[in-house]
Amino acid sequence: MQHCPLCEHTTTHLYHTDKRRAYFQCTDCALVFVDRQTLLAPEDEKAIYDLHQNHPEDQGYQRFLSRLATPLLARLAVPASGLDFGCGPGPVLASMLRDAGHDVACYDPFYAPQTDVLDECYDFITCTEAIEHFYWPKAQWHQWLSMLKPGGYLGIMTKLVKDPDAFSRWHYKNDLTHVSFFSRHTFQFLAHQAGLAPTFIGNDVILMRKPQT
Repeated sequence: MQHCPLCEHTTTHLYHTDKRRAYFQCTDCALVFVDRQTLLAPEDEKAIYDLHQNHPEDQGYQRFLSRLATPLLARLAVPASGLDFGCGPGPVLASMLRDAGHDVACYDPFYAPQTDVLDECYDFITCTEAIEHFYWPKAQWHQWLSMLKPGGYLGIMTKLVKDPDAFSRWHYKNDLTHVSFFSRHTFQFLAHQAGLAPTFIGNDVILMRKPQT
């Protein structure tokens, strides 16, 4: 039986199969996730990440990240403290937010593994193109909630699941490090549980605000 790695609901159904993996969907939170038997070993996972070429001076990558940075910055008072969770080898977003006057720490299990930053609380937490890599997203979600200050913002960028037909043709699922696929319903489920106010921006940016009290 495949239990949901996000909400731990025990009722799931087969969502899609291809030549390499089977994908299941939770009937409660609607997360789509891969068969646990096909998760990569850490060294194989990192080998794929090492192929990524995201440089701080890359204007195209900065424009890509601005889809999250711009609406987030519009909501933040200067200076604010933040954490870029899953920053990768080149923390471009953190640099952009620092340039705007904010204090930003970085964490990544492979490239910035200093866990002391996870003991702090922040005005905002960002996670760009990383949540889909989480093997056990429940742990990271609750960790974020505990680190986010009242009134703080959680900013996530990830491609969203639409329906089984679109999923079958979706290039996003073909990356073997992509193992957890979120939909609008999934984020609404999480926001409702935690009492957060979600805002969906475009096709892949989600901002959630924690209540002031």
